[in-house]
Amino acid sequence: MLGWAEFAAGPAEPSRDAGACAMMPELQRMDWMPSPPLAPIDSPLDLDHLSRMTLGDADLEQEVLAMFAEQAVRLMAAMAALPAEAGALAHKLKGSARGVGAFAVADAAASLETAILTGHNQRHALAALKEAVTEARAAIEAILKP
Repeated sequence: MLGWAEFAAGPAEPSRDAGACAMMPELQRMDWMPSPPLAPIDSPLDLDHLSRMTLGDADLEQEVLAMFAEQAVRLMAAMAALPAEAGALAHKLKGSARGVGAFAVADAAASLETAILTGHNQRHALAALKEAVTEARAAIEAILKP
């Protein structure tokens, strides 16, 4: 068995097996998209994230925000009574929220998913999600106001 030092050092000689080189995938340098901030932001929307996701297209940002606001209302109405599919609906809202930079909504939706799976604090998690959606929608309305 190799120790860490031997493993980290790699093989003593490069492999002379031509087939091994043919199996290596071609690696290309990619520009990575930065992750959302780790520190909480003061706004219910991370507009820098939204701008990155829409490639800086202001019209697209507004269209996506309007679509998210409408979807959030529909999903919250569908989850109001915590039906059997509430976990899947919360998951859908979580993904949409992450896409537009509504990370508080995404976190609250994830908490509701967990509460549904564990059977604990479902009503509390739903209330927290409703509050996060309300704050995000108010921010969206302020942005979309002519």
